[in-house]
Amino acid sequence: MDPDDLNPERIVTVFGGTGFLGRRIVKRLLERGFTVRAASRHPARVALVFSSITRMPEAVEADILDASSIGSAITGSQAVVNAVSLYVEQGVQTFERVHVKAAADLAAASRDRAIDQFVQISGIGSDPQSDSNYIRARGRGEGAVESAFPGAFIVRPAVMTGPDDAFLTTIVRMIRLLPVYPLFGDGGTRLQPVYVADVAEAVSRLIDGRTQGSSIFEFGGPRIYAYKELLREIARQLDTHVKLMPVPFAVWNALAGVAELLPAAPITRNQIDLMRQDNVAAIDAPGLKELDIEPRDIDEVIRAIEQRRRVGSLSSPA
Repeated sequence: MDPDDLNPERIVTVFGGTGFLGRRIVKRLLERGFTVRAASRHPARVALVFSSITRMPEAVEADILDASSIGSAITGSQAVVNAVSLYVEQGVQTFERVHVKAAADLAAASRDRAIDQFVQISGIGSDPQSDSNYIRARGRGEGAVESAFPGAFIVRPAVMTGPDDAFLTTIVRMIRLLPVYPLFGDGGTRLQPVYVADVAEAVSRLIDGRTQGSSIFEFGGPRIYAYKELLREIARQLDTHVKLMPVPFAVWNALAGVAELLPAAPITRNQIDLMRQDNVAAIDAPGLKELDIEPRDIDEVIRAIEQRRRVGSLSSPA
């Protein structure tokens, strides 16, 4: 980035800026010359997350659940990104509170301060009529943001992958360990995994004014897999064999209910709900193609995961 291209007036505030997607959005915006504020309840963590990059975001202390702390974080911004997500309810952190009310509060505060753009990170399949508390809250959150900030961008990624994800990384590890791999149901759920870096690039292009006319985007990868096909493809790339075993969703729900009692639940009932329905971008929805992004498939992520594993094994004590 040429220093002459930097513009301190192009300020973007990212809530959830240290998360799996959020930190990549921050990095891409910095590379585009934006001044970026990473809003967090724990601002000291920002320095740790971005310690390896040349340009650092500004760490701002703010809690999306506290409407009184939002205003100072976003004042003067050109754009605001809400990349905050919640997968397990705990105390006051409920799906309704985080994905609906907090998102609406942030959007309304952005509107009141005449901020140009608002980006709400949601997900494919979000549905305000869903029986799932999580999926319903994501859908209701989209509606709340659109009401509070007309013209907001709603970004719905498919399941996101990356070398530090909780999806492909887990599958790769389990395929190597398990003699039999349990399927969700019969393994027929269709998935369109998208590389997290491609989603971050897309969000940066939206903020950089690369599109007009559309406000809802669905981002999926280049291939659609049935879940069992995805597992076989991963095994093929690992040069191994996987034996698959169907497991009814009722059994998964029971297991997840127990797992949620653990400090860091390995699986939740909300994740089971997501695996009950296809996670595929709508054919008529604008996506990565409209932003001139060629999506990358899972092979690149698997190579990165394996590289991390090899480096880790070499650096581990004998």
